[in-house]
Amino acid sequence: MSAPARSAALKIEWAKITSSLGLKGQTVASLQAFKKRNEEARRKLVVLSALPQELDIAHYRAILKNQAVVDEIERAYKTFKPVTVDVTKQLKTIEAFEAQAIQNAQATKGKVDAELADLQKTLKNIEEARPFDDLTVDDIAKARPDIDARTEQMVSKGRWMVPGYREKFGDLALM
Repeated sequence: MSAPARSAALKIEWAKITSSLGLKGQTVASLQAFKKRNEEARRKLVVLSALPQELDIAHYRAILKNQAVVDEIERAYKTFKPVTVDVTKQLKTIEAFEAQAIQNAQATKGKVDAELADLQKTLKNIEEARPFDDLTVDDIAKARPDIDARTEQMVSKGRWMVPGYREKFGDLALM
């Protein structure tokens, strides 16, 4: 890993990522799992970097009696080729995760924008509404035609009181 990449990787503030982006649920769990793998890999790198890199065969030849073992270790050491790991699969997984996170964020933004527009419309209606005392029966019937229809239905059946009205508002009859 290059020095700038290592420096950038060390500067990642994981807590700020989740809070600033407002991530939730599966996205946060996936990010935390990635963070854990990142920290474990960094720990292993530090441990392995501290180990000696060169094998001193002459030292082992001087202290060990069994030279055949030393010859075998030397042969294995000279023929050893480290395995290179293809990280394209992991990068594709990260890119897919990023695409899904962006898609989720855009869907959430769309829902929030729609709700904000609805709330702005409701607020505008509230601000522009006439005071309750200025409303007439005709205004209410125009705004809610179902009230007029319900009233006609009750009158046609001979009912003059709304059920539960007296219990809720009391008896306003004048004597």
